[in-house]
Amino acid sequence: MKTVNRSAEKTLKELAKSYPALVVTGPRQSGKTTLTRKVFNDKDYVSLEDLDTREFAQEDPRGFLDQYKEGAILDEVQRCPDLFSYLQSYIDANKSMGRFILTGSQQFDLISGVSQSLAGRVARLSLLPFSLKELQKAGNAPQTLEELLFKGLYPPIYDRALDAHIWQGNYIATYLEKDVRRLINVRDLSTFQRFLKMCAARTGQILNLSSLANDCGITHNTAKAWISVLEASYIVYLLQPHHKNFNKRLVKSPKLYFLDTGVAAWLLGIETPEQLATHSMRGALFETWSVSEMLKGRFNNGLSSNIYFWRNNIGHEIDIIVEKGDKLDAIEVKSGKTLNSDFFTGLNKFASIAESSLDKSYLIYGGDKKQKRHGIEAMPWTHIEKMSS
Repeated sequence: MKTVNRSAEKTLKELAKSYPALVVTGPRQSGKTTLTRKVFNDKDYVSLEDLDTREFAQEDPRGFLDQYKEGAILDEVQRCPDLFSYLQSYIDANKSMGRFILTGSQQFDLISGVSQSLAGRVARLSLLPFSLKELQKAGNAPQTLEELLFKGLYPPIYDRALDAHIWQGNYIATYLEKDVRRLINVRDLSTFQRFLKMCAARTGQILNLSSLANDCGITHNTAKAWISVLEASYIVYLLQPHHKNFNKRLVKSPKLYFLDTGVAAWLLGIETPEQLATHSMRGALFETWSVSEMLKGRFNNGLSSNIYFWRNNIGHEIDIIVEKGDKLDAIEVKSGKTLNSDFFTGLNKFASIAESSLDKSYLIYGGDKKQKRHGIEAMPWTHIEKMSS
């Protein structure tokens, strides 16, 4: 198997020419360390997960940073938040570009530290697991949609040819032990794991915190706080509704999506790819994967999200709206393998509502043929990169 080259590699190299510090965030095991050590192979690598290293950085931050006058990769830097204010003075004293590379898998402390101490000095890139395009280029992409949704796209599953179901279970257990215990006071981790499973059952749905809280036996405020923890550690993403109303009342709550379908499939108790052929969550997982691929296309280029969903109060809905200045692309997602005229109904309806604001309409579906019907391009799932860059 070829090495999987990350699309974000070029972006990082370009950013390093213009900013003294870079921040690479993303979930655990998404490849942040591998990527930064490859791109910046001339720099020292320091992990602040290491207890001795972290104690040194906390007790003597100046002495710690004096070891790295030419800069370094500081991994999991949010573990030592006091370091940010010292980094500011080191960067200001020597404004050479691409000097410090900071990585982290948890957004709360990392982003607040960057915002308070390093504003204007740092560029940020979010690295999610592999995109389908990256695996296709390496010749290691799943061959069926069911395999893709079941395995997800976390790098260790592909780099080390691991059993996806076993890896996902270990990943969830490690996440609960390493991150959840540190972020929130959960006496019984099984309660939080039940919450995770309830969230997986809602991937692709409008987020209803009251319903979620009731089903888990927790308070509304606890559910809200726990969703924030899942967001901060890149387990879920809240897709916001598009704000332009086209003279119709709109839904104002976000939709909940997992950022990796393999994690969601494990939480749903799906044990083989074959189960996904007829599973009730197949469509929701396909939509979940499509949203995550669109996000990867933006994040790998160092850009923020420009995608939304659209739904009005009488049930008309578009799965993905891509905002391009004053124009919009509309994308519908259908997991069926055979094109059906009903697949195009929502897009045709939206075209009549959006009128001149609409640029292009696409349908992503579970089949393998490209077609164009009434100005709408139907794209097989294997061609999603056409819309995600």
